[in-house]
Amino acid sequence: MTDTDTTALDPEDRKIVTLARSVRARNGVPEGAAVRDETGRTYAAGTVALDSLKLSALRTAVAMAVASGATSLEAAAVVTESASAPAEDRAAVRDLGGPGTPVLVAGPDGTVRETLTAG
Repeated sequence: MTDTDTTALDPEDRKIVTLARSVRARNGVPEGAAVRDETGRTYAAGTVALDSLKLSALRTAVAMAVASGATSLEAAAVVTESASAPAEDRAAVRDLGGPGTPVLVAGPDGTVRETLTAG
């Protein structure tokens, strides 16, 4: 899926895109991400760029979900200027959600450019 109108998304998917976008804007970081676990709880995070620790927003959101006790993911979203989600980020989603978990990649304006699978 490419150039997707965010308003056409399922409301729960639209919510994680909105959360990811707000984290990116609020924290002034290159990326914002959000994931939804098997119970519908959401976890949102921004890029972590410390001298001793560097994590993408999506990997940080997955880590937050795991640390909070999530056992599976239903969906993930990342808001970025990059063209796509790197393989390492999709691998983190796949580790918790499985290969079919959708990863929504949106631009800074919140428009979903593509939907990938974690696989």
